[in-house]
Amino acid sequence: MPREYYSVGEAAKTLGISVDTLRRWDRQGRLKTERDGSNRRIVPAGEIDRLRGESGTAHLSARNRFNGVVTDVKIDGLVAQVEMVVSDPVRLVALVTRDAVEELQLRPGMSATAIVKSTSVMVQH
Repeated sequence: MPREYYSVGEAAKTLGISVDTLRRWDRQGRLKTERDGSNRRIVPAGEIDRLRGESGTAHLSARNRFNGVVTDVKIDGLVAQVEMVVSDPVRLVALVTRDAVEELQLRPGMSATAIVKSTSVMVQH
């Protein structure tokens, strides 16, 4: 049976953010929390799903989808670098065009999905 609620610490870890950031998002209205019987914040599972992005909303042949939260956007001329936390401690960094960042209105704190389509990935040490 899926969980309905997460503690603040569990939700923050799942989203790849700090507890302080989660509380700030709650105060700013970017995240909806509830209170348990001891008046502690709890986060509905639906809120975590919403922030991480819903899978299956687009129809692409790419199978490697990473739902996460944008943590940084750096724009330099025509190129932009977007950093996302896809699951703690995994971070994904993508180089995209400035136009793409502006069209998608990417900014830190919003949910996004990184879709990877590649014929090969090589890493050597």
